[in-house]
Amino acid sequence: MEQKEWMLSQIKDLQQKSTDYRQIALFQAFEKLIQEQYKRMEQAQGEIDGRMWSPNKWG
Repeated sequence: MEQKEWMLSQIKDLQQKSTDYRQIALFQAFEKLIQEQYKRMEQAQGEIDGRMWSPNKWG
C-alpha cells in the first residue's frame, strides 16, 4: 500500500498547488479512481484467497 499512499499524497500536493478549477477536478477524479482500483485489487485478492482455501477444491 506504500504506492497508494505515495500516489495519493502526490495528487493532494498537486491539487493544493493548482489554481485551475479543471485541474483540481481532474486530480479529484484521479484520486477517486486510485481508491476504486485499490479497492478492486483488495477484493480480487480476497476472492483468490477464498478460492484457494475452499474445501471443495481440496479433493
